[in-house]
Amino acid sequence: MENVLPLFSNPFLLGLFAIVTGFGLAYKILPVIIFLAHKKNLMDEPKKRSAHLKKLPNLGGVGIFIAITISITVFGSLIELVLPQFKQLLVLFGAITILFFLGLKDDLTGLSYIKKFGGQTIAACLVVLLTDIRISNFGGLFGIYELPYFISVLFSILLFVYLINAFNLIDGIDGLAGSIAIVSCSIFGLFFLLNGHALLALVSLSMIGALVGFLKYNLSKSPKKLFMGDSGSLFIGFLLCYQAIAFINAPSIEAISVSNKLIIALAVLSIPTLDTLRIFIIRIAHRRSPFTADRNHIHHRLLDLGLTHKQATLLLIAVNLLIITVALLVGGLNINYQFLIVISFVPIICLFPYFIARQGSQFKFVLPTL
Repeated sequence: MENVLPLFSNPFLLGLFAIVTGFGLAYKILPVIIFLAHKKNLMDEPKKRSAHLKKLPNLGGVGIFIAITISITVFGSLIELVLPQFKQLLVLFGAITILFFLGLKDDLTGLSYIKKFGGQTIAACLVVLLTDIRISNFGGLFGIYELPYFISVLFSILLFVYLINAFNLIDGIDGLAGSIAIVSCSIFGLFFLLNGHALLALVSLSMIGALVGFLKYNLSKSPKKLFMGDSGSLFIGFLLCYQAIAFINAPSIEAISVSNKLIIALAVLSIPTLDTLRIFIIRIAHRRSPFTADRNHIHHRLLDLGLTHKQATLLLIAVNLLIITVALLVGGLNINYQFLIVISFVPIICLFPYFIARQGSQFKFVLPTL
């Protein structure tokens, strides 16, 4: 074992092993979950707004959770963690375990929004209060720099809860949620690797491996097909928010520094963040609960225009990468200008499908209405 340990002193090699292990575990575990779901009839019944027409397993989150936690545990034990990092890892595992079982309960028997929000708030409070992972500085955005502690804690908890639900809401077509998470983890993970944040990189890269393994079955044809379910989307959304806040706060080497991390984090998570905000505004304008289910998400619109699940997912991933590129290109501007450019660019791109209507095999421009 002493001859093996030096191999893992190289963070890039450690990251490669984490990706491969996460992928291998998910690839092997998920078929077992699919088999058990069919045998025990633990299936997702198609609803009016569903993008699938027959019962399919929706417990993909179980396999993803197992793959991620085992990968982080194994390789986390091979790096030298100081006490604060070890505490951070324990609290993180506790928080995602709460969200995993919360989502599992919702997948199997249903769960009220009050209980969902309660569990999400508890998980967020654990991480924010016990490990101090929070947004503490706006970096001059809107003229705001250091936030008072209470405001910082409250804002961070609300941000966790919002992003958990935003990610949950984009899990509506094959491959989209998993692909968005892979892109996000790739951006954050590369930064963590290059700047020597081994534990954070391990979280990002283990997620990439597990999610790639999941996509193999999520994008497959029946009967080997399965969905992520709330058992996956809740804790994955939480981990994406966790990485985004850590990315914003993490110190960087001067040669690999990023000056506009707040804007880049917004760009990375722009698809779930801003599409959910748009949906909430429309529902409230119609005097409905913002949590009322409908088919008004951008991915539903793309399906209505005739795109397949894979085509819609690839298009949205391309849009996401374009938004990230724009955020990187405007990094030298004042942070308020950067924010205005990104926050304006996203609606221009993402609202474009709502200006198109399909009539038979032809498309025409229309004026969208609320």
